[in-house]
Amino acid sequence: MSVEIRVPTLGESVTEATVAKWLKGVGEAFAVDEPLVELETDKVTLEIPASVAGTIEKIEADEGATVEVGALLGMIAEGAGAPAGKPAAAAPAPATKPPLADLSALSPAVRRLIEENNLDPASISGTGKDSRLVKGDVLQAIKDGSAKTMGAATAASPRAARADETREERVRISRLRKRIAERLKEAQNTAAMLTTFNEVDMTAVMAARAKYRDTFEKKHGVKLGFMSFFVKACIVALRELPSVNAEIDGDEMVYKNYYDIGVAVSAPKGLVVPVLRDADQLTFAEVEKSIADLGMRARDGKLTMEEMTGGTFTVSNGGVFGSLLSTPILNPPQSGILGMHKIDKRAMVVGDEIKIRPIMYLALSYDHRIIDGREAVTFLVRVKECIEDPQRILFDM
Repeated sequence: MSVEIRVPTLGESVTEATVAKWLKGVGEAFAVDEPLVELETDKVTLEIPASVAGTIEKIEADEGATVEVGALLGMIAEGAGAPAGKPAAAAPAPATKPPLADLSALSPAVRRLIEENNLDPASISGTGKDSRLVKGDVLQAIKDGSAKTMGAATAASPRAARADETREERVRISRLRKRIAERLKEAQNTAAMLTTFNEVDMTAVMAARAKYRDTFEKKHGVKLGFMSFFVKACIVALRELPSVNAEIDGDEMVYKNYYDIGVAVSAPKGLVVPVLRDADQLTFAEVEKSIADLGMRARDGKLTMEEMTGGTFTVSNGGVFGSLLSTPILNPPQSGILGMHKIDKRAMVVGDEIKIRPIMYLALSYDHRIIDGREAVTFLVRVKECIEDPQRILFDM
């Protein structure tokens, strides 16, 4: 009996996707619920699992094809698959594999590690389902030095290798990257975008982290980071200046009485912004746990549509990559975004003395159509005050 593989409902306002890669080939056996094909939408990458055990009978939509909701992807020959809970028998590996030939079967996170470190995936043992490589396998192989690099056995001279290299590579732009470009351009074309800057002394927050780090991690099972302080500081400022938490909808200004804070995360296929729902109701530990979970799933391509829509304000931390100063771009239809940057020791005048202090530059980009300059500057000053005196966060001051 043949069973259809069709494109499922992808989420609100999403009507089509791109076939990123087939995880099973024609004739390859699998158990029920094993992932068969990976689809890429404007916002997320999702795997389509097998509804029954069997083998791939036919592939109707090739990799790179654009498919709509409900479209036929392929056919399953039911009943010839691997037993549930047991991996399908792996095909004998060829004596030699062409360079990176099996990258298409890897998850985005694993493929990124392989490519960044120029590793031969065939030299790493997989512990995942059907002996597939998981992120931990690659990290362990890098750590113990057991993974081979591509071309390690080639003894050709640099000049000879250079002559044979492909000097250019054309890669299809992913749907996510296209959508990112569209939204960034939309923000530039639509909003009257302006950025204001300030600097913040991180001494108090760093002292609090040092004092409570071990106790916090032991009790809550997560590290105390800077992001929870900044998320909480932004909420204090948003309550005082509601226009920064608002948006323009046609001829109306919509003021939000809730605080869904987007946290920009760098994923293998581009920047994504998962949302902390009702962040004002979360404790510091809950904020840190949520950010850690969302960040990990963003890197593994496991975020859902719902987790990346509906934010009212965004916080972006370019400091983790070493950024000293930047002008973040708005995340439409939001009207404000806070940019954090790296911490540097600088000479500061404290009272009548010059002291060395850990300083971070802050940037607030905002839509001048709805937020006045006074409000933007005041917002950033409130964030600065909360970070330099964290007790203000506790008393919402």
